[in-house]
Formats: sequence, C-alpha cells, structure tokens
Amino acid sequence: MIKNKRIKLFLDGPSLDQIRDLQDVDGYTFNPSLFKKLGAKDYIKFSKMILKETKNLPVSIEVFADDEESCFNQAKTLNELGKNVFVKIPITFTNGKSTAKLIEKLVNENIKLNITAIFTFEQIREIHDIVKDTGTILSIFSGRIYDIGKDARKIFKEISQYVRSNSKCETLWASCRMPYDIIDATNCEAHIITMGPDMVKKLAKFNKSSEEYSLETVKGFYDDAKSSGFKI
Repeated sequence: MIKNKRIKLFLDGPSLDQIRDLQDVDGYTFNPSLFKKLGAKDYIKFSKMILKETKNLPVSIEVFADDEESCFNQAKTLNELGKNVFVKIPITFTNGKSTAKLIEKLVNENIKLNITAIFTFEQIREIHDIVKDTGTILSIFSGRIYDIGKDARKIFKEISQYVRSNSKCETLWASCRMPYDIIDATNCEAHIITMGPDMVKKLAKFNKSSEEYSLETVKGFYDDAKSSGFKI
C-alpha cells in the first residue's frame, strides 16, 4: 500500500476470499456485472454474504431495474441490508433519461447513495441541488472517460473542486486502468478511489526503486525463457 495516502481506498468487486485477504481498505464497491463475474446466483443472498465479511465499512451495492418505481423498491430493499450500505443508482436509465427524480425520492427516504456511471460536469449539475446536503458518493468513471479520448484528470478535477466547495458529497475515481490512477486521483482531489484486488496488490510496488524493478523484469524474461527451453 501507499504510505500516508491522502485518499480513501475502496476495493472494487472482490471475492469473499479477497475481502478477507486485503484488509487495509476503507470500503467496497460492487455492481451487477461484478456480481455475475463472482458467480452470484441470488443477488440478496450474495449481498448478505459480502456484508458479513466487510466489518461495517461502507459497501456500495447497485440496483439493476430500469424504471423509477422498480429501482426505488430495489433501493429500499438493499438499504435494509445494513447501515453501511450505499445504494448505487446509475445517473441515467438505459433510455438515457435522468434518474434525478428517483434520486430525489431516495434522498427523501434518507437512503445513502452512490451515484454511478457519471461522465460529465453537466450530469453533476443536474443532481447537485438534490444531493448537496447529503454524504452521497459521486462516482466519476475516469478510466472510461479516457477510453473515449477525453482528459479524465481535467474533467474530474473540475467536478471535484465544485463538489468540495458546494456540497457535503464525496467524489470517487472509478474505472481504474492502472495503479498510477491513485496518484492522479489524489492530485485531482478525489475523496475516494476504487480499485480491483489485483491492482491494489500492485500498489506495494510503489516502494520499489526503478533500478530494482528493472532488474526484476530482466530476471523474469530470463527465467521464462529458461523454463520454456527456448533455443536460438
């Protein structure tokens, strides 16, 4: 792990064994795709299994309905699983329409929220007045913003500075592509970053020197060639 980190680190989509193995984290995030990858068959039962292992740290679990009423009902059910649950709500439905009205209804129910799949400042502005007085997590998908050729650092920092100055919400750097994202996220004033277990383990390499890691790389190539019996 990074020493003296100035950002909260959430583990993204860990298995139960990975939750037990990686203890030095501040919370957890999940979505339906990650549940599928983890082999979940029963959404609520699997959520309960996760919550038993997470020691009351914040756990974000996502709804998967696609209309306001069904999402509202799913959110209430997930909220009842534990006081540490943050219900993840996508910023839009699949038809592209805003979930702002749904978010407002859930805020009025005092349900802790994580608004996910945010890509633009405009999406933040649309829900800002609804969530500004709450501890809502705002998940900006920086990695996917990079995927479409845009500068995620510039977009995220603009959003984060606005959120910090005008609300009680927290910004989350999501969809990481490399361990260095934790440096970018910190420099962009993110409150939280979420990273997959394999990427979190790589953070230990931040304590290596360039020369040390260069030598390890050379030795790795040599050992692989030797064990493969290659000849030239």
